[in-house]
Amino acid sequence: MDNENMDAHLSQIQTLWTLVRQAHDESARAANQAQKQLIDRYGGAVKRYLLGALRDAEAADDLFQEFAYRLLHGDMKGADPDRGRFRYFVKGVLFHLVADHHKKQKRKPQSLHPDAPEPAAVEASVADQDREFLASWRDEILSRSWTALEEEEKKSGKPFYTVLRFRVEHAKMPSAKMADELGAKLGKPVTAAGVRQSLHRARERFADLVLDEVIQSLDNPKADQLEQELIDLGLMEYCRPALERRE
Repeated sequence: MDNENMDAHLSQIQTLWTLVRQAHDESARAANQAQKQLIDRYGGAVKRYLLGALRDAEAADDLFQEFAYRLLHGDMKGADPDRGRFRYFVKGVLFHLVADHHKKQKRKPQSLHPDAPEPAAVEASVADQDREFLASWRDEILSRSWTALEEEEKKSGKPFYTVLRFRVEHAKMPSAKMADELGAKLGKPVTAAGVRQSLHRARERFADLVLDEVIQSLDNPKADQLEQELIDLGLMEYCRPALERRE
């Protein structure tokens, strides 16, 4: 598939921006469903970032609730795919929430009691915030891909999730040993050759799922834009085989 055909294929995939548009649809029911899908889809990334940025579970939960409130009440109509990637918009909203939180904390009188705990969060630099947010976004993409692979295994019976997770958790185990342990786990005989073949297919399927997650976070991306997003997220190595198959 050349770049022109790849671009045409990408344009047919529903993206998160489609949900953003639906989230502010005049139909209250359609908007509500889209808003909930957005929170479900990337609420994990938001929570991860807030917890890492604040180092305070209660404060992170409060800001997550505020983020969700803004989304559910249509306060994100300013989101515009022409201005950048969806994660840029989410990042901007979260950075403002965190900055406002730190300002409020600074205005509060500080306890001078010797047993008082140290402040839970120290305001990070913009570069640190960028790194933390990018890591949270990437972790959520990988988490959703693992979940999707597990769900596929339940439906198809193909043990790709089980085999790949086992390899991740036992990275140095020889194939023969893996075959013995996976055979016991799956309740059927497994050969070393079978393990290697299943691993190959599992990695291919996982790469496809990760790639699809990234595509859905962009607005009708061109092939070069998709590749740049994969590089920025540090996911190119996961997805290179899937990209090559689609090209």
